[in-house]
Amino acid sequence: MKKITLKDIAGHFKVSISTVSKAVNDSHEISTVLKLKIQEYAKEKHYKPNRLALNLLNRSTKTIGVVVPNILNYFFVQVLYGIEKVANEHGYNIISCISNESNTKESKTLEFFDSGTVDGLIISLAEETQNENKHEALTDIINNDIPVVLFDRVSDLLECDKVVVDDFEAGYKTTKHLINIGCTNIAVINPTGSSSVGKLRILGYKKALEEYKIPFDDKLLMNLVPKDDLELLMSFLLNYKTIEGIIGFDEITAVKVLEVVKARGYNVPNDISIIGFTNGQLSRYITPSLTMVSQHGKYIGELTAKLLINRIKTPGLPYETKTVKTSLLVRNSTKKLQ
Repeated sequence: MKKITLKDIAGHFKVSISTVSKAVNDSHEISTVLKLKIQEYAKEKHYKPNRLALNLLNRSTKTIGVVVPNILNYFFVQVLYGIEKVANEHGYNIISCISNESNTKESKTLEFFDSGTVDGLIISLAEETQNENKHEALTDIINNDIPVVLFDRVSDLLECDKVVVDDFEAGYKTTKHLINIGCTNIAVINPTGSSSVGKLRILGYKKALEEYKIPFDDKLLMNLVPKDDLELLMSFLLNYKTIEGIIGFDEITAVKVLEVVKARGYNVPNDISIIGFTNGQLSRYITPSLTMVSQHGKYIGELTAKLLINRIKTPGLPYETKTVKTSLLVRNSTKKLQ
C-alpha cells in the first residue's frame, strides 16, 4: 500500500501542505475543527511523519551518540541506562557503540558521528586512545561544533564538558577500610589495563599503605589482560605470601577472585576479605555477598546527558568538570570493624 504524504492529505482537504503540517503537529494557528478533521484522517490513513526530512529542515537529529569502551563492565551498562532515561525525557534517542578499547574502532565510530548523524556525543575513551594520546577524531568533532561530554576516562588535552569519578579517593578509602579491619597484605587485581581509572585507584591504594606505614609490594599488584589465566595467576599470588585482603577493580573480576579463593579452601571473610568495584546484580547474590565500591553509574549517565542536552540547547557556556564521589557498600565478603 502506498505511503500517504502531507501532499496527499492537503489534496484531500484542498488546503496547503503547510496547513496540514500545522494540523498534525497540533498547532494553534488553525481552527480546532479543521485540525481535528485532518488529524483523524491522517490517523485513519496511518500517516507517519518523515522524521529525516523534519530533522534536515530543523538541522537537528534529536539523537545522541554514546561510545563506551567495554560493555562487559556493569558500570557502563548503568551509565547507558542513565543516559537513555534522561535523553528520552527530553525527546532524544541514543545510538550506542562499543570501542572494545581500540582507538581504530573508536575513530571509525567518531567519523560516523561526525557526518551529521547526531546532535551531540557522550564518550568514555578507549584504553588505547588514552595510552597513545590519539585524540584526532575527537578533536575533529569538537572543532566541528558538535557538543561532546567525556566521562570516566577523560583527557586534559580535550576542551569539553567532563564527568569524572574520584578514583583516587576510591582506591584510598577501599584500602583504608581493609587496613582498618586488620588486613596488612592487600592485593590488587586490575583488569582495567593502564587506563587513567586504574592508575588513579592504584595511587590511592599506595597513599593508604604509606599513611599506615605498610611497605608497597609490587608483587601484590596484578595487572590482567584478557588472555591471562586468572586462576593460575591467583595461585601464584596466594602461594607468594599470606594475603588478607584483595581488591578487584571490576565486578566480574571480584566475583571470579571470590570463587578461586573459596575453591582453594580459604574462608571469606575470616581468612581473606574481598572488595570489588561497580555495584551490580552479581555481587549481591553470590555467597558471600560482595562488599563493593559503587561508582553511581546511573547517576553519572543522567548527569552526562543533562550536561550534553544543556550544551546543545545553549552553546557557548563555560566548560564544566563534575566530580562524582564513590560509596563503599559493606556486605559479607569483608570482616566487620572491631
